[in-house]
Amino acid sequence: MASVKPWSLVLVVFCIMSLSYLVNGAGSNEGLGASFIFGDSLVDAGNNNYLQTLSRANIPPNGIDFKASGGQPTGRYTNGRTIGDIVGEELGVPSYAVPYLAPNSTGKAILYGVNYASGGGGIMNATGRIFVNRLGLDIQIDYFNNTRKQFDKLLGPSKAKDYISKRSIFSITIGANDFLNNYLLPVLSVGARISESPDAFIDDMINHLRNQLTRLYQLDARKFVIGNVGPIGCIPYQKTINQLNENECVDLANKLAMQYNRRLKELLSELNGKLQGAIFVHANVYDLVMELITNYTKYGFTTASKACCGNGGQFAGIIPCGPTSSLCKDREKHVFWDPYHPSEAANVIIARQLLNGSTKYISPVNLKQLRNL
Repeated sequence: MASVKPWSLVLVVFCIMSLSYLVNGAGSNEGLGASFIFGDSLVDAGNNNYLQTLSRANIPPNGIDFKASGGQPTGRYTNGRTIGDIVGEELGVPSYAVPYLAPNSTGKAILYGVNYASGGGGIMNATGRIFVNRLGLDIQIDYFNNTRKQFDKLLGPSKAKDYISKRSIFSITIGANDFLNNYLLPVLSVGARISESPDAFIDDMINHLRNQLTRLYQLDARKFVIGNVGPIGCIPYQKTINQLNENECVDLANKLAMQYNRRLKELLSELNGKLQGAIFVHANVYDLVMELITNYTKYGFTTASKACCGNGGQFAGIIPCGPTSSLCKDREKHVFWDPYHPSEAANVIIARQLLNGSTKYISPVNLKQLRNL
């Protein structure tokens, strides 16, 4: 067997290192730098575990299919990964964005991203009062301001600005609670519906959101993806309390969502024209989820009405998922995990459309294209 010269090994190692630098080196956008996640329980990864709140998911069987925790609950409101988790994985982030309130959200851990989302949170500060505590979007952005200062310390101001503006994506999934746990709960939320028309309430939402997104822009965010509100009138909770049939949805809730969604699309178009260097991507979650609900058998589901984990009524849609809930055996066959939230199987389908889909669901670019801009 021929002997290998030491210098030849050095040359091979040098070539491998050079290739690695070309593919993954500093300044490359091949892999996403950080994923910053804002929103509500659809993407909360455990922040509410650290709040005195009535909205928590750190009890079994939540997380039963979440491999990273060995099936233990983490505070995610689903059986496995959230849409935010799946998108981060597919965009090349090596670990899940750490919840801001978790003890380990310090030092280099934040370089992969931070999750600020909170179950019960909304655009409006009054939203979610029914849960006692939750993080609204204003507070979530206050917390990002703290993170932004940590990045300056970790990387230095110049590199930090580049990392945040060029190699990070800011995803915002919020708005459903502003209807479900604010406008449609007038007694518990200071009579919003009595004192404000739908048009006026949605005006308030859009004006708040404009200011909130502009604040993030001023903190060097440049790549945004904003999800619209899904068909909230079709969730098992709404179907159950309104005693609907399997194929029916609550008309008022869906009309409010669609009215807000039209205004959101206009807002994102406005900001794309006004905030230089930024791109605001519109995620059409409403149509995506409605497609799953309407044609669930096409995607391998057996029901789009009944919660896999829950209790109460025809669709197990009243009492949230917990240790005493009835639990289905075929979790991958349910569009909904609990009375409010999609299953991991549904989240995977939604996330893949956001990552790779056409402008029908994600525009002006999909998330893989956004990463590479």
